[in-house]
Amino acid sequence: MPGRDQTRHRLTDVELDETIGRSTPDFDLIEENSFRPVNDDGAGPYRLKLSLAESRLVFAVSRENGAEVVTHILSLTPLRRIVKDYYLICESYYEAIRSSTPSHIEAIDMGRRGLHNEGSQTLMDRLAGKIEIDFDTARRLFTLVCVLHWRG
Repeated sequence: MPGRDQTRHRLTDVELDETIGRSTPDFDLIEENSFRPVNDDGAGPYRLKLSLAESRLVFAVSRENGAEVVTHILSLTPLRRIVKDYYLICESYYEAIRSSTPSHIEAIDMGRRGLHNEGSQTLMDRLAGKIEIDFDTARRLFTLVCVLHWRG
């Protein structure tokens, strides 16, 4: 049974603004996450609305009842290289699945996972002092940022 902080310090909903497009965010992100705005003495759980404004990712955090908590705006510039490299290696991975040896596929997949981890850590670093998330939540958010970047 989750502890009180685990039920309070989490996301229960993620909404993508029309600036991003209408699609369902990663279900895993809602199912399992650790999310808490820094210096928020109020009770979660939280809702997150993501939007884009001038090539920046906007995190609008509210409580389940809709009361605004905080809005943070992050530049996507520090993530652009990682996202680009991540997509390139994903393309290589899917191509390798069709024609390469298992050891070659495994090597590419290790590189893919390494880039995903790097992007997740960068996202955590960018949110430091603003929103506390654990590494697994950062991985799920990085996946969502990749999807958003691909559309943009």
